[in-house]
Amino acid sequence: MATEAVSPGFMASGGKSWVREWLFTLDHKRIGMLYLWCITLFFAIGVCIGMVIRMELFWPGKDFIGQQAYNALFTVHGVIMIFIVVIPSIPAAFGNLFLPLQLGAEDVAFPRLNTFSFWLYVIGGATALISLFTGGGAPDTGWTFYVPFSAVTTTNVSVAVAGVFILGFSSILTGLNFIVTIHRLRAPGLTWTRLTLFAWALYATAWIQVLATPILSITVVLIIVERLLGLGIFDPARGGDPILYQHLFWIYSHPAVYIMILPAMGVISDIIPVFCRKSIFGYKTIVGSSLAIAFAGSLVWAHHMFVSGMSDTAVMVFSFLTFIVAVPSAVKVFNWLSTMYKGSIRLEPPLIYALGFIFLFAMGGITGLVLGSAGTDMHVHDTYFVVGHFHYVIFGGTGFGMFAAIHYWFPKMYGRMYNRKQAITAALILVVGLNGLYFPMYLLGLEGMPRRYYDYLPQFTSLHRLSTYGSWITFAGLALMFWNLIHSRYRGEPVGRNPWKAATLEWTLPSPPPTHNFDTEPVVTHGPYDFSEVRDDDHA
Repeated sequence: MATEAVSPGFMASGGKSWVREWLFTLDHKRIGMLYLWCITLFFAIGVCIGMVIRMELFWPGKDFIGQQAYNALFTVHGVIMIFIVVIPSIPAAFGNLFLPLQLGAEDVAFPRLNTFSFWLYVIGGATALISLFTGGGAPDTGWTFYVPFSAVTTTNVSVAVAGVFILGFSSILTGLNFIVTIHRLRAPGLTWTRLTLFAWALYATAWIQVLATPILSITVVLIIVERLLGLGIFDPARGGDPILYQHLFWIYSHPAVYIMILPAMGVISDIIPVFCRKSIFGYKTIVGSSLAIAFAGSLVWAHHMFVSGMSDTAVMVFSFLTFIVAVPSAVKVFNWLSTMYKGSIRLEPPLIYALGFIFLFAMGGITGLVLGSAGTDMHVHDTYFVVGHFHYVIFGGTGFGMFAAIHYWFPKMYGRMYNRKQAITAALILVVGLNGLYFPMYLLGLEGMPRRYYDYLPQFTSLHRLSTYGSWITFAGLALMFWNLIHSRYRGEPVGRNPWKAATLEWTLPSPPPTHNFDTEPVVTHGPYDFSEVRDDDHA
């Protein structure tokens, strides 16, 4: 077996600059690591902006930033976290790192396209950040760029949406690459029913990326056209329709929620069987639920628009479909809990984060039904209730899924183990902090506090302060988690190829994996969660 590792400490060969080798690499593992580092950097920027927003809201009135700066900060916070961090997070980083390994392949189907996708991501992210410091000032429309405001504001909206446009193409090409890879590059014996559930989740996600993202690209181009040429596409004074923009935006952006959450669900589906020593309960049902979420999630966009004006029939249909799409998500939770039932549970950090995911995602999912019901949505639409729901699903869901993936595959990526006690402590701090940060937002919304407001009435002060206290606890948990991971990258205890005794193909390789994945093409003879095939010497 080759021993040349993909670890970030690996030096370039042949006297070439390691910077050049990494930045122009065609190796899916290196590209995955580059995505992971960039996403982590942008995540840190987004967190810092979020902390500034929470500090400003600690007291009513102006504290240390003005109204325009506040609008710019929550706009850029949303753009960074949604388009640059959360959407590409698990697919681009861990999908690139481990999908080919789980399939028994040498690389993705189109390695050069994969490198091009990464560079589009970097260029798109840089363009979005440049909008902060150029033109008429940072965009102030919110991350949804709603017209007519985004068409007439003098701030730097055009540059920001150009960045989103470029990021969209990166997402499309990554999804296309994964679809072809899964169809064409599976190892002998790796039938569709032997794929990992992580691979299935990436497959369902890739179809959403390929089919829905072009709609976003068209929509943001129309914003630029409106701003530069004034065609009146969304201007009612010229025969346009501003509601059309909302339809176009949410036709992509609600399926995008499942681009964010489905890969995290796939990670959880891979982790729970390993630490319960049981085959996953209802494998085919989980596969079906992933595909059902991808399909049904594309039909519910208008529940974001119940107060925008639509017929009673349309309200009833979209409300019904919203409840329908909740069913496959509930099926997954049932299957995860059933897998744990009577299992030989080991409370290792990846499982702790997976359990945190289930709890926090359930908190967000249940309150999503409040928003899916038109009667209750009318009262809490555009309030802090929506902010709380969204962050429970995305930070509590996708965020914890990302953290679970990092802690699960960290030994494989670096060949070292982190401090498990610190990892578990960080996870518990994050669960407490996230609930302290976002649960008060539910109460604020029920009491009528609008979202995106720079100021608020004195009656909301105590809940805003409680939310800010929660942000400090969350920040402490994140700091401990990343410190533990960074320190362990260099000082962690060395581990063998399979410290978790998992049964999927990536754990048959050395840690870190070699440059060339497999010396001989693997032949798959069992399912991904058949632990009877794991040899005792695999974890040595």
